[in-house]
Amino acid sequence: MSEIQSLTERALADVAAAQTPDQLEALRVALLGKSGSVTAQLKQLGTLPPDQRKAAGEAINQTRDTLTAALAERKTTLETAALDARLAGERIDVTLPGRRSERGGLHPVTRTLERIVEIFARLGYELSDGPEIEDDWHNFEALNFPPHHPARAMHDTFYFGDGRLLRTHTSGVQVRYMDAHKPPLRMIAAGKVYRSDSDQTHSPMFHQVEGLLVDEHSTFADLKGTLSEFVRAFFERDFEMRFRPSYFPFVEPGAEVDIAWQQPDGSTRWLEVLGCGMVHPNVLRSVGIDPERYTGFAFGLGVERFAMLRYGVNDLRAFFENDVRFLRQFA
Repeated sequence: MSEIQSLTERALADVAAAQTPDQLEALRVALLGKSGSVTAQLKQLGTLPPDQRKAAGEAINQTRDTLTAALAERKTTLETAALDARLAGERIDVTLPGRRSERGGLHPVTRTLERIVEIFARLGYELSDGPEIEDDWHNFEALNFPPHHPARAMHDTFYFGDGRLLRTHTSGVQVRYMDAHKPPLRMIAAGKVYRSDSDQTHSPMFHQVEGLLVDEHSTFADLKGTLSEFVRAFFERDFEMRFRPSYFPFVEPGAEVDIAWQQPDGSTRWLEVLGCGMVHPNVLRSVGIDPERYTGFAFGLGVERFAMLRYGVNDLRAFFENDVRFLRQFA
């Protein structure tokens, strides 16, 4: 019995001295494991005289229960101490100043595009979208650009190996819209277009908005009124405007729109801002619309061009150089 009592006292002292969970686990195995000291005492009960076995067994079981409880209590103590130490190390000083979140803003081209779309929405135009990778039919042929037509040279096109291309204008969306809707119709298409051109006023990728109206009684006067109202709403002031005859394969007659733009020195010069015209009968025929019954007008503008005018930017490339100092001016 004295041996069991001595074992218990030593074991309790070792448990109390354990400093880590690993040390405590090793001690548990040494005491209560299959080859542990307490387990060995239980195995030796059979060698004792019968009259001593009961008392010895009760003492050994009491030792096992005592050590099990002591191990569990020490484990809880060590885990609590470890948690307290971790929390102390990760403690947040609430007196420190908070981290300010930087406010973002819309890109000036995005702001301009949204403004244009919103103005035409007020005029009753529905926004439609289409693929940026187009086929030749929707980008050229349906728009009165037959194969080998010299007007195709006006578009420096990016082609894929299978004959598809990056759309050079959003006019293909108009073709798809007319295929899916019957007149009367009124829509705009807005998005990225691509041409192999890059300088101070041109980019290989830029944004375009094109509009289309088709009904039984549309006239060039309606077109002029629509574009005059758009220019006035966009710039929030009236401009003297002129419509110069011009050539686009998909309209006849076609025109370019100039506005009288005031220079920094106070002088005025004509500035081209839009292309437009009455929809060519061949375009209407290509989508199954009778040009004897229906007429229509179309127009197109470069979003970056309007952004440059609105924000006083002289170099188109500044919009795409990702200089945050420049972009933050418009956020």
